[in-house]
Amino acid sequence: MNIIISKNKNELGQRAAQMGTQLINNAINDHGWANIVVATGASQLEMLSELVKADIDWSKVSGFHLDEYIGLPQDHRASFRKYLKEKFVEKTHPAEFFYVDGEQEVKSECDRLSQLIKQHPIDVAFVGIGENGHLAFNDPPADFDIKDPFLEVELDEACRRQQLNEGWFGSLSEVPERAISMSINQIMSSGHIICSVPDERKSKAVADALFGSVSPQVPASILQQHPSTYFFLDMQSASRIPTQQGK
Repeated sequence: MNIIISKNKNELGQRAAQMGTQLINNAINDHGWANIVVATGASQLEMLSELVKADIDWSKVSGFHLDEYIGLPQDHRASFRKYLKEKFVEKTHPAEFFYVDGEQEVKSECDRLSQLIKQHPIDVAFVGIGENGHLAFNDPPADFDIKDPFLEVELDEACRRQQLNEGWFGSLSEVPERAISMSINQIMSSGHIICSVPDERKSKAVADALFGSVSPQVPASILQQHPSTYFFLDMQSASRIPTQQGK
């Protein structure tokens, strides 16, 4: 487990993007192509703003979308498709980018994405940790056993309140209750995982995920078992970890 603690979220974003760049370029050099997963949300803003400027041959990269609300139009300000299109895809123009379309029939969309990702073994997954410890939209208690790469999930109230408090919605009733998410097993099958988690509001989830027991009640705790995960924290998100052994 690699823990890198930065002074602030801007430095966190820079360092996470630098590591991501190195790993993506290693994959391209090793087998001529890189397959990546890109997360969304407030925690990824600084990292993505740096990654899009990186020296990467994006014409040799395929990208996957981590999760999306069910039934939310793409032009809604909280749409993760909108977020990724504006903040990543239109700035890098990867060879392929496979969005999660929450407006399609759910089972068919999960099946479509599952077949696609089986053809694109993931080299690098960029993820975050939710205030409730979720990984992607796998809220507690998460299913650590399901093998399907994508699945329909129910969002708990803590997750939905986080989305509201981050300013994506006007009221809790507007936040969808269900989503399509990449599964825990699919995330864990990635060659490398870069987990960016800024802000004090994530500090308890960070401490529980990194230093607590591995448990479906803290879905991100499963990352302790991945052989190549890099946790990028700032001083605020790292404030509750037992020992700050960051670099």
